[in-house]
Amino acid sequence: MKILQINTVCGIRSTGRICTDIADVLEEKQYECKIAFGREAVPSQYEKYAVRIGNRINTYLDVLTTRIFDNAGFNSKGATKRFINWVKEYDPDVIHLHNLHGYYINIELLFDYLKTSGKPVIWTLHDCWSFTGHCTHFDYIGCEKWKTEGCSNCPLKKQYPKAIVFENSKNNYEKKKRIFTGVPEMTIVTPSKWLGDLVKQSFLKEYPVKVINNGIDLNIFKPTESGFRQEHKLENKKIVLGVASTWSKRKGLYDFVKLSELLNDDYKIVLVGLNKEQMKKMPSDILCIERTNSTRELAEIYTAADVLVNPTYEDNYPTVNLEAQACGTPVITYKTGGSPESVSENAIVPKGDINKLTEKIESLFDLKINSMANKQDMYLEYINIYEYEGKHDENFIFN
Repeated sequence: MKILQINTVCGIRSTGRICTDIADVLEEKQYECKIAFGREAVPSQYEKYAVRIGNRINTYLDVLTTRIFDNAGFNSKGATKRFINWVKEYDPDVIHLHNLHGYYINIELLFDYLKTSGKPVIWTLHDCWSFTGHCTHFDYIGCEKWKTEGCSNCPLKKQYPKAIVFENSKNNYEKKKRIFTGVPEMTIVTPSKWLGDLVKQSFLKEYPVKVINNGIDLNIFKPTESGFRQEHKLENKKIVLGVASTWSKRKGLYDFVKLSELLNDDYKIVLVGLNKEQMKKMPSDILCIERTNSTRELAEIYTAADVLVNPTYEDNYPTVNLEAQACGTPVITYKTGGSPESVSENAIVPKGDINKLTEKIESLFDLKINSMANKQDMYLEYINIYEYEGKHDENFIFN
């Protein structure tokens, strides 16, 4: 059996690693797998799966056109036509879609092909972009236009996928509704029950929806010794960690700034994934680390930390929660989106309540001793739960 996955990136960041994790398991089962992607470099160990859609120039042109016309997903026609010709030649048995936004593919041409191809299609949604006229998330502002009258005058026009000239959400919404409906054999997969419930309220409700929690590579994300604390002179600090592939207000970046003012000098906030401009604006008492695509380095940092705090204001089923717990590090998160679905009930804080978040962090340290032995115990406990719930086996849909 041949499976083709399609995603913005391959082997990096959360969705790219999900794709390669699936590909690795499929390969073990003697299936053939390719991952078509649109942007950025692919780690060498995953090049065997990778098929590039378009090139860097294509991406730049797509970004420019989207910025002007607010038409994400409707550019890259030439690159998409060439890719579809390749797909016809490759002739996969199953096509598995992931993120189709990201300035690399034309959704109209792609779905014209899917509707006539006779191929079973799986679409794993990692956000809400598929059923809105512009945004990937709307929970932060409480917008429900997508559910009722349809999108228009989008208040998130300047958020990803950013538009700076025209506002086109009404047209985008109507076109997506026409394009994404009517695929003969398509199943929607969501990593969280929260997102699955939203899909059932959208124009995608005609499709069967399966909730399959994201998986992570437990051979990588496990308690991992390192010199991180010594390197940064944090031997006697209580490390409060935040990790994101892209930081923004909705990811809770400025909540960490407030936290730094409320926690005493016994604590050290460490943020991973900041860009250079964000690093310049952070308070001097926050340790800032740029984004890394090294999963080994991430595992080392997770293990060195005492707690991962995920103050996200809108999210699907964040893999950082899973990765931290697999490394033996507890997680505290806001009650938002699907984030609470991957943590215990006592690790959930009301969204935006900085005081409650501070209290929860401080109470955690009254009970917890950070040691490698303790990390190993937490890891084993997490593995038992993880395997029991089948979270590692997201590929079963191909069986």
